[in-house]
Amino acid sequence: MATAKKTNTHVDAVIVGSGAAGALVAAKLALKGKKVVILESGRSVLPPDMISSDIHARSLHWGGADAELQLTSPAIRTNFSTGAQTGGTAAHHYAAWFRLHEEDFHMKSSFGQGNDWPISYADLRPYYDRIQEEVGIAGDEKAEVWRPAGTPYTMPGLPMFPAAQMLKRGFDKMGLRTAPLPVAINTQDKKGRPACLYDGWCDAGCPTGALANPQTVYLREAFAHGAALLNNARVTRVLTTPNGKRATGVEYVDAKGVQHVQNADLVVLAALTQTPRIMFNSVTSAHPQGLSNRNGMVGKYILVHPTLNVYGLFAEETDAYQGTSIGLMVSQDDYEKDPKKGYLASYQWLLAPAAKPNGLNGFAGSRPDIYGAALDPWMKRAAKHFTHIQMVGEMIARPENRIELSGDKDEFGLPLSKLTMAFTDNERALYTHASTVGKSIVSAASATEVWASPLVNQHFMGGTIMGKDPTTSVADSYGITHEVPNVMIAGNTLFPTSAGVNPTFTTHAITLRAVEHVLAHWPA
Repeated sequence: MATAKKTNTHVDAVIVGSGAAGALVAAKLALKGKKVVILESGRSVLPPDMISSDIHARSLHWGGADAELQLTSPAIRTNFSTGAQTGGTAAHHYAAWFRLHEEDFHMKSSFGQGNDWPISYADLRPYYDRIQEEVGIAGDEKAEVWRPAGTPYTMPGLPMFPAAQMLKRGFDKMGLRTAPLPVAINTQDKKGRPACLYDGWCDAGCPTGALANPQTVYLREAFAHGAALLNNARVTRVLTTPNGKRATGVEYVDAKGVQHVQNADLVVLAALTQTPRIMFNSVTSAHPQGLSNRNGMVGKYILVHPTLNVYGLFAEETDAYQGTSIGLMVSQDDYEKDPKKGYLASYQWLLAPAAKPNGLNGFAGSRPDIYGAALDPWMKRAAKHFTHIQMVGEMIARPENRIELSGDKDEFGLPLSKLTMAFTDNERALYTHASTVGKSIVSAASATEVWASPLVNQHFMGGTIMGKDPTTSVADSYGITHEVPNVMIAGNTLFPTSAGVNPTFTTHAITLRAVEHVLAHWPA
């Protein structure tokens, strides 16, 4: 640990993490005249720094402190769904913005497994509607027949490029409905941001600003109202009063190894998978198991979305490079949770994600069994005739899927995170079902070759879950920790369940609800 220490000027709020949740909190606090400092552990990455290339895209994935992994399901991956730079993970998110369904909020009470949310869809609907208006979402709410009640989308839906048209044939033949995929991506010039180019480089951060990542929306708003962002500022712990009842600020280490103290009236932890680690490392006599962890719930119920891809080669040219990284259409016809199916989970299909030769959706990586001399002719075929569909599914929340502290330490002498994670028979049954259905869909679309990926994962959630009962949760429905009322947790770590849809829209909605609550009860 660095020995030199500097105490910074006191601020109203210090926010740990500049991703989707941290940026939104900063913008709303700064708008109300609060003096705000955002501490980001990673480097500065603004739109002018973004480059549409696979190498740049990879650089946006996790680059922070290492973690010890205990993964009994080898397919689970940790780097893609994280990020350490301005904008955090959302700097390279794909902007598929779905609302949770009403049933997603009542998993435990309705099905006897997982957890319940302390709020309902009705509680969150006004905030979904307001975020949608502020950010802008393209879609077709009439075609999206599964969508919960809400105001119409602000822009027309994504266009239908050839790959989506071909895949839709398969869904139509199977009697499955499709709709334009709802995205926080401009389909027309709006609010000073251009329409999408549909060049398929969302994973590289969208240098044009068509995609609503933190850099283009809420960080820009926060900066306009005086919020400050400090990069390469790795927070080590939250500081509290001697009795542990209030936070006084945080400690962090800068790029030169100098230790700083940032005092603040409100501490906001919005650092995704690093939030539990910071809380564990904030041990005091008043918090011997870590900050607000008397019940031992910090780090429990880590969640991911089980995922698989079903690929196809077609006789027609697919122009698979066109579109967006997340896809062009969606089908949620099989979203309903029903244990009689042989698994308990919701899931959806995303059609025609833009594909490059390499990278995350790259067709080269879809066939690891083809290599050497056989790879070249196969790549030539795939370059013009490849496309795929992706399943995003639900994971049952279980306490044994957790983050705790490792015996290994970082360069500052602080314990690293240890992630213990596994899929169970439930997720494997979902995979078996979805793989069979997906292959049937792509075959029905007239693919000449069809194959599926292994079961993998995306999106991290949980670890500091919200709840009504202080004995079984870390924070209340506003993210306020049960033991320290001026520490607010923001982001995906609050999710008690994963649902079967991408989380970022819900992250924004719960954060807007929370920050308005905090402002109404200031000082926290």
